[in-house]
Parts: sequence; structure tokens; C-alpha cells
Amino acid sequence: MKVKFTKMHGAGNDYIYVDTLRYPIADPRRAAIEWSRPHTGIGSDGLVLIGASSVADFSMRIFNADGSEAMMCGNASRCIGKYLYERGLTDKTEIRLETLSGVKTLHLHVSPQRQVDAVTVDMGVPTLIRRVELGAGYPFGEGIALSMGNPHLVIFVDDAESVDLPGVGPLLEHHPLFPHRVNVEFAQITGDAEIRMRVWERGSGITQACGTGRLCHRCGGSLYPPFASPFGSADGRRHAADSLERGRRYRAHDRACRERVRRRNLPPRISPSQRTVTLPQAMPCATHSAGLHYG
Repeated sequence: MKVKFTKMHGAGNDYIYVDTLRYPIADPRRAAIEWSRPHTGIGSDGLVLIGASSVADFSMRIFNADGSEAMMCGNASRCIGKYLYERGLTDKTEIRLETLSGVKTLHLHVSPQRQVDAVTVDMGVPTLIRRVELGAGYPFGEGIALSMGNPHLVIFVDDAESVDLPGVGPLLEHHPLFPHRVNVEFAQITGDAEIRMRVWERGSGITQACGTGRLCHRCGGSLYPPFASPFGSADGRRHAADSLERGRRYRAHDRACRERVRRRNLPPRISPSQRTVTLPQAMPCATHSAGLHYG
């Protein structure tokens, strides 16, 4: 059976997209490996399947170039928002998307010509933030581990360009601290509110961008004290800690609301706006937005 696909990228993070409502994929892991090959396949960072959902408007499954399944991808979810609207699969400008890391809300920014210029994704609150010692035998002594629905390791460096990404990326991806492997970002602070990032993605290798990784290095930078910058200042770390504490309170309240609904069948009282937490200088830790292109 012939399968029609669309090649799309968000910030250079490119995937093959297939509407499984029309073209079911029996073996997505094998398809991801074969189609992602740059010379004998289509060439991509992986395969994204768009499908139906019983808990949201649509579902997303992501398979990396090595066939492993990812839990979440910020750039892929943005591309899906554009795909769904411009292909006429929905007329909503707020789309709920089921992923392995939960239901994400896509906010579409539509032009008067009915084209999607940008998509903003409510990514939720970062969790499991901790400073980790990498141990002997690794070229970097420590980093910041955290999750945006998928695991990340952020390492701050003086010069991101000098990092031997093909050499050190696989080594850290398979670090014993991360039994399910990890996405690795090397971040260099280049200005008061600028960071240069290089990415080694779990299951895909070197990629041009990583949406969840971009959020992680912003969040991690706010908690990393050695850098004399807004990201590492005392006020920044205190603000970040306060934001994370509010996030914990909101999640506890959310759980209580869901339990109240389950027991008494009442509408929840928590509002969607209560579920977004941001870090200093209005940097959107829980939001991912940029222009999209596909062809």
C-alpha cells in the first residue's frame, strides 16, 4: 500500500508525518528506521503518527530514527497543529493532543488568510529537576537533569561549538543514571537573555533543534549558580524556586479536584490558567512557540 506522508520541520527539527486515520502503519518502528535513513530513505529525525484519541482531539506517537518511541516532542506537536488546521482536519484554534506524556494543548495563531503562522504549546511544569554528578570517565563532571515529559540532561559549557558532540553525545545518552537513556543539551550563555544550545537527541543523534530541550536549558539555567547571569542570579533562582513551588501546589490542587469529581461527579474548579508556571524575565518555561514550515 502506498502511504502519503508530509515532511515538516519546526526550527529545523524535521520529521515524517503520516495521518494514520487514512494510512495505518502496521510496524512504525521498522518504518521509522527505514524512512529516516538520509540516503536510502526519506531522511529525517524520525516518524510522527497522527491518530484518533478517546481523551483528546487527536493523538501523536513519535518514533525516533532508531525505532525507539519517544514520549513527547515540542516541535512535532507544533507541526501537527499546523498540519491538522491547514489540511482541514479541524477548524479549532485550540487543539488537545494526546501524547505519551499526557494531553497537551496547542494554541494556533492563524492569519486572516487562514494560514497557521505559529503554534504555542502548553508544555506543563518541568519536573524532577536535580543537579547530578556524572562521575569519573566522562568529559563533564556535572549537569542538570530534569523532565518536560521526556528526560533531559543539560550541561552548561563555556564554548558549545568546541564540544565533540558525535563523541560525547552517545556516551551521555547511555549514562547509567538514565536507564531509559536521555536527551543531552550543551548550553552556552552568550548574552543577558541568550543561550546557544547544541543537541544530542535520544534515539536520533545530532538534531538542529529540540523543543523540550530548549525549555529545559532555560529552566535549568535559572537554577545553576556558577554563572553570573540573569539565569544564575540569586533573584533568578529564588524566583524559579517560588515558581516550581507554585507548580507543586497547583498539581496538588488539580489532583484534589479530580478526586472530588470522581467521588461526587462535580465540575472541577481549577482553571487552565492556573497550570502555567513561568521563570524569571518572562521566559516561557511552559510555552513553546515559533514559526513553522513544511513542504
